[in-house]
Amino acid sequence: MEKPPPASVSPPKHAHRPPPGLCALPTISYNSHRGLVLGLTFIAYALYHASRKPPSIVKRALSESWPPFYDPALLGETDVAFLAFYSLGMFVAGHLGDHLDLRLFLTVGMIGSGTAVALFGVGYFLSLHSLAFYLIAQVIAGLLQSTGWPSVVAIIGNWFHGRRRGLLMGIWNAHTSIGNISGSLIAAAMLRYGWGWSFIVPGLLIALGGVLVFFFLAPYPEDLGFPPTALPKKINEVSINEEDNNSANIAGDNKKEDKRDAVGIWKAFAIPGVITFALCLFFTKLVAYTFLYWLPFYLSETSIGGKKMSITSAGYLSTLFDVGGIIGGILAGFISDHLNARATTAAIFVYLAIPSLYAFHAYGGTSEVANIGLMMINGLFVNGPYALITTAVSADLGTHKSLTGDSRALATVTAIIDGTGSLGAALGPFITGFISKHGWDSVFAMLIFCALAAGILLSRIVKSEIVQIIQNRRSHTLDMYNRTTDSSVRPLLGGDT
Repeated sequence: MEKPPPASVSPPKHAHRPPPGLCALPTISYNSHRGLVLGLTFIAYALYHASRKPPSIVKRALSESWPPFYDPALLGETDVAFLAFYSLGMFVAGHLGDHLDLRLFLTVGMIGSGTAVALFGVGYFLSLHSLAFYLIAQVIAGLLQSTGWPSVVAIIGNWFHGRRRGLLMGIWNAHTSIGNISGSLIAAAMLRYGWGWSFIVPGLLIALGGVLVFFFLAPYPEDLGFPPTALPKKINEVSINEEDNNSANIAGDNKKEDKRDAVGIWKAFAIPGVITFALCLFFTKLVAYTFLYWLPFYLSETSIGGKKMSITSAGYLSTLFDVGGIIGGILAGFISDHLNARATTAAIFVYLAIPSLYAFHAYGGTSEVANIGLMMINGLFVNGPYALITTAVSADLGTHKSLTGDSRALATVTAIIDGTGSLGAALGPFITGFISKHGWDSVFAMLIFCALAAGILLSRIVKSEIVQIIQNRRSHTLDMYNRTTDSSVRPLLGGDT
């Protein structure tokens, strides 16, 4: 193995000072730093998602007791205000993330997001009934929340690479569902004290998470004196033991000069597969976010086993959708690594989501057991491809071979894919706010159509992946045959040829 570059050369252009909290700690190994990065980014994005759950939990309370939200369509407007500006902000945030210090960028985004989320809850304590106030609060929150996803995916891409990235990121992406679950539980528990607290507490938690990121998160290995993980193989082939032996050089031993520059947004669009997966995510995220924002309301309005449940109970029950989502994200990552086929895996999941969506709506009300089982199956098939595309696929495309090792496209590519997906995420809850007034059949018809569209969009890439899998297996079979033939011929020839 090639040893790390010597410490005497100039530092990378984008290397930054180590986080102040790490400077105060004893020196730890490279693997320990990677574990810390995984943990901190997991917590950070779980807090982002937890702070998005209050609107779905308090919908029924607002529609029953707080003007101007007596009309569910107005609740849909606040959702679309958040998600539309989240989507627009994503394209800008991704580009900025490839140019700025990701640690500071993420810190400002988290503290700002917490403030904006709490601002919505302040309306309760000030008895504000102006729709404009709540729309402005959601617009600000959407813009600030867009800093999160491009940043955390880019940071993970900087520290981790390789074929098993699908499984790793599938496990790591459980932060989405963990955040949804914890956000639902916190918001539902606070609802008894007044719906304003359902926003204040999650807002405070994400702001505290931003402080944690500021003190302990290192976005690049180079910031701590390690060689860049995502550079070409000749620099990257460093054994963990060799890296551990050099971990004492964290503060000052910067490595070989990094000539990578952040790519422009148009170059990122031109990477093969980016547009296809972005459009696919438009439809898959539309389905996922319709559940995110409307599932508790749907459960509280639907008779399950002959009776309806309270708002709080519906909020608790809805968390099981995300339990299924955790399993789906991990399973999709594992299968895509095993097949080496991301699009094929995503297509299988979205096609299986179609019958599961129909079954949940048609038979979920027969009993609570049936509702729970079908809801978890839907979470598995809906969140599986959504998680795969936003993590492993984005990281793969952000370090595509056409970039010649330029990992500084990670945040930009992630923003393009998730930003396009977020347009769908804005559209789904918005449409639901209008059509749900006429019954939920049309809502589920929309979700089924979107799942079908997502699968069709992946057809071209799926075809090429299947052809590649067949070719690889034929090549492997032929290689095994040649080896067997060679081993049987050699004794007849009297030894080695």
